[in-house]
Amino acid sequence: MANHKSAFKRARQNRKRQLRNKSQKTRVKNVIKALEAAIKEKSPAEIQEHMHLAQKVIAKAAAKGAIHRRRASRNISRLSVKVHRVLLTAQASD
Repeated sequence: MANHKSAFKRARQNRKRQLRNKSQKTRVKNVIKALEAAIKEKSPAEIQEHMHLAQKVIAKAAAKGAIHRRRASRNISRLSVKVHRVLLTAQASD
């Protein structure tokens, strides 16, 4: 437990940041889940809409420091690979 005034302040700041980062991380997870659900449904318009939103949310979380920039890049890359596979198979079947 903190014993000094500065340590108490640091603990308060850490708690605030923890809550802020938690909400950002939860948002990222929910957006990814929504995109993966859209991929399973295989509706191209919905997939592209969700992908655009996912990229935006993940990049913003990385910019704010809630997640590491390399993790954000990796997530976006993996999601885009999944999206392109689905879209290519949809085009091939048309």
